[in-house]
Amino acid sequence: MRWDIDILVRIFKNYFTFLELTCVLAHVCRRWRAACCDLTFWNTLDLSHMRSSFIKIPQEPYVYVESRSDKQLTRTLKLSMSLSKRNTRTLIFNYNLLPTADMGLYTAKRCPDLRRLVLPGWYRLMKNKGLFNAIRFCKNLESLTMPSIPHPNFVFSSIAKNCKNFRELKEMGPIELLFAQNLVQILPNIKVLSLRCNSIDRDALIKILDELKSLEVLNISHSYLVVQKLEKNKKKLNIVKEVDDEIMDKASKLRQFVTCMKHETCVMCQRTEKDEGIMRWYKYEEGLWKADEINSLHL
Repeated sequence: MRWDIDILVRIFKNYFTFLELTCVLAHVCRRWRAACCDLTFWNTLDLSHMRSSFIKIPQEPYVYVESRSDKQLTRTLKLSMSLSKRNTRTLIFNYNLLPTADMGLYTAKRCPDLRRLVLPGWYRLMKNKGLFNAIRFCKNLESLTMPSIPHPNFVFSSIAKNCKNFRELKEMGPIELLFAQNLVQILPNIKVLSLRCNSIDRDALIKILDELKSLEVLNISHSYLVVQKLEKNKKKLNIVKEVDDEIMDKASKLRQFVTCMKHETCVMCQRTEKDEGIMRWYKYEEGLWKADEINSLHL
């Protein structure tokens, strides 16, 4: 009876963890498994509590992940995809959880209605255009949280081709001119953009403000600007810790422009500066990386 399932769902939701749900409860009996498949559990698949055990290496894929971590993540994804019945709309990975290209493709195929993807760590997903191929199956994707990558055009092109409702992007890494050029050229209709806690090339910010005509919300909180100047035939980088009048004037067209550059009093601004625009989130409070001043991007 359905009311039995509803009671089980309430009990499972209030007293058991995600791992207990997938690895224990779902395997007790058919009725318990039916309760574990309830949409309540799977609208959002939050794997931010999981981390890969890895070391960084100088060559591709730039990390070496313990096989035990890969096996655990593979098992978790398979169990989750089986129980979710293709109903997951939001998928959240920890910034230190590193799925392979095969894992990404497997998950994307089983989340056809995925609307939001939070994937701040994707070293191995870039191999053989793994993420590019996975996005082909995410036709309804609207929001992406991503790290900085050398050639974002591959990802942006896949989004532009396959995700017609895409509107929201959060970049967790230094913002250079190449990023802005690719963004305005390939995803000109983006409406919400978060560049918080990064070093931002001033020319890149100007390009974004000038050429993203559909942009409504921009967050550059706790970031600082980098200005390139040519002195004696050499490029010199100057750090600017305030938003000038030109930028404020260009940003006035936006519905919401969020900024905080109080480097003398704001702890987050100081951390961004200390980490040179590449936040070392592992040094700080657990879960701090999930924060965002834009409500739709905050976790």
